[in-house]
Amino acid sequence: MSIGGLFSIIIGSIFINNIIFAKFLGCCPFMGVSKKIDSSLGMGMAVTFVITIASAVTWIVYKFVLEPFGLEYLQTISFILIIASLVQFVEMAIQKTSPSLYKALGVFLPLITTNCAVLGVAIINIQSKYNFIETIVNGFGVAVGFSLALLLLAGIREKLEFADIPKNFKGVPIAFVTAGLLAMAFMGFSGMQI
Repeated sequence: MSIGGLFSIIIGSIFINNIIFAKFLGCCPFMGVSKKIDSSLGMGMAVTFVITIASAVTWIVYKFVLEPFGLEYLQTISFILIIASLVQFVEMAIQKTSPSLYKALGVFLPLITTNCAVLGVAIINIQSKYNFIETIVNGFGVAVGFSLALLLLAGIREKLEFADIPKNFKGVPIAFVTAGLLAMAFMGFSGMQI
């Protein structure tokens, strides 16, 4: 595939087909971690690493193990096992290299295991019949789009803490309204032709 084709995959996965705003995958960590920018940034980096590596590994397993032996029906369970293993690896690496980041992420790091965005991307890559390079580019683009959405919402939520908001809208309700407005804003990208 040409550089232009890879560019269209990455722009499409970040803006046009954003995993949160267009596919509605990964909403649980999106709402849970987006209270502070620093924890959102850490979660975004961890998710970017896991989705990119998981995309590559799941593609290899599908093309060289499941497909040749007619075991495509084991796709979901094998992808879940691969993702869970990768998350354990990332968790151990973060704990060793950055204890402060590990402490900041706390309970949210295991959420990557159950983050449907990670599994969704692996399945979308197979369904889209991407080759290996396209799979990695799409996985990275989706992860960057997830991180961008997370950071945007975190930045807005930090500002909203000091805003004069009606009592009934404080906290989670205004976060959902804000997420809805962000989703509408990202819909503007759907008219782009790349």
